[in-house]
Amino acid sequence: MSNTVVRKGHPKALWILFMTEMWERFGYYLMVGIFFLYLIDPRKHGGKGFDATIASDVVGSYIALVYLTPFIGGLIADRILGYRKAIILGGSLMACGYFGLAMQGDMAMYISLGLIIVGNGFFKPNISTLLGNIYNAEDLKPKKDVAYNIFYMGINIGAFFCNFVAAYLRNYYGWGYAFAAAGFGMILALIIFISMMKHVKEGDVVKPVQKEDMSLGLMFLYVFVPAIITGAIGWNMTRWLGHPIFATITNDAFFFACIPIIIFYLGLYFKASHEDKKGLGALLSFFAVSIVFWVIYNQNSTALTIWAEQYTNRHMPVAAVKYTKPFGMLQLDSSDVHTVTKIDSHFVAVLDAKGNTQEEQGIDPYLQNLPKDQWPKPGEKESLISPELYQSANPIYIVILTPLIIGLFGFFKRKGKEINTPMKIAFGMIIAGLSSLTMYFAVKSTNIYVDKTSMIWLLSTYGIFSIGELLISPIGLSMVSKLAPARLTALMMGGWFLINSMAGKISGMMGSLWDKFEDKGNYFLILFFSALASAAIMFVMVKWLSAVVKEKTGSN
Repeated sequence: MSNTVVRKGHPKALWILFMTEMWERFGYYLMVGIFFLYLIDPRKHGGKGFDATIASDVVGSYIALVYLTPFIGGLIADRILGYRKAIILGGSLMACGYFGLAMQGDMAMYISLGLIIVGNGFFKPNISTLLGNIYNAEDLKPKKDVAYNIFYMGINIGAFFCNFVAAYLRNYYGWGYAFAAAGFGMILALIIFISMMKHVKEGDVVKPVQKEDMSLGLMFLYVFVPAIITGAIGWNMTRWLGHPIFATITNDAFFFACIPIIIFYLGLYFKASHEDKKGLGALLSFFAVSIVFWVIYNQNSTALTIWAEQYTNRHMPVAAVKYTKPFGMLQLDSSDVHTVTKIDSHFVAVLDAKGNTQEEQGIDPYLQNLPKDQWPKPGEKESLISPELYQSANPIYIVILTPLIIGLFGFFKRKGKEINTPMKIAFGMIIAGLSSLTMYFAVKSTNIYVDKTSMIWLLSTYGIFSIGELLISPIGLSMVSKLAPARLTALMMGGWFLINSMAGKISGMMGSLWDKFEDKGNYFLILFFSALASAAIMFVMVKWLSAVVKEKTGSN
């Protein structure tokens, strides 16, 4: 067979899916990187003029729903569409959504967000499942972890350079052009995938429904209808109690709606055959523990974006301006009076009687916690690094560290001291927690209400977190592919993204409470100790999880 030559390395399908995911993630992370900034930008400047609390709630809701819909999209692909059709449908909807964000008006924004959310549900779980199915071939199984690491590196290449494109377009042309660029990235991903689709068809298998599986009709009746009902109950909790349980009405609705879905996944385990129970139990345990990791991960869209925008010294040295300005990496700031968001002494936006952010003529809020001797002189402009560019730190760390981590694991394996998968995850939890501890020390490095912190703190926390991410995220994708019963692979991949969804909402909820933390260090300490607790639970489960992984795959 001709395939025997290809399989000495990795099959062509890996590189096709690598490129497809790279351009899809280019669009996704471009949009996520600027979305919060777009929401808080004054309306006169082209933004939405929301305060940070509302913006965090919107961003958290968006991320939550983006990762919730893979539960449905994975199920439909498993049972009806197949993975290739689902990927094409999802990508098309996402492209329409990104282009829609370039249009004016709140209604256009919410419709576009809906298209992206539904589209991601069809796209995201199924491209990962397609890759896993291809690597289920006997000669490729030993290479599955490495394949997912390579695939994950493609994600981060797209996530790295998208922020530079976003900064250039929004600084020179406006927000709409930046969102449209995300749409073009998605179209390019579709072109690559459709033109080379024949090379991935071996992984596209619709699995027959087994006797223990719930039909789509019953699933709608027992899962989706209860989710709608419980979501409506959550939405009305504020009316009944006089206040929301989880900070905002949308948080209440979301978390209540998740209850039937969580019960559904637990039901999969309890109703499974003895053969399937071990794998499902291991996966569900891993899912529960990993939620803290994803809460820390999603801080990049809320708390860390706020930190980059308001608390980080973004001054660009004069010598570097001429090299960076042509690429749109800079914002221009001045001490001259212009239209700004009205904020109090601790940077909280002031709302009018209708809850809208007030605007006024004044100095840029960025200067409010910068010593006056560092302000630009009247009539002069200071060059600042665009805050979204800091989000490129994480993906570039991933690209640089991936071959090093793979090489390190290979070294231990050759020495007969291979680190098993659950142990890698436990160490990853600790390292993710240390990234939050770094931000605690950043808070304590100065009085952040009268002075800014060095960008080194932000770059350091991204660097530390990236090591933890490499020990959890790509390995998590691989574990789903290894441990899930074949007919439930995409559905369990949807469960993996459900955990991302809940974590995104928790992250948004924390971000909406940002202004209530007088001592911002406490915000990051909560994340640090939560990560340590998750790591401790993971260490307790290591022996059991290792045994399950070895039984299911024949290796650690």
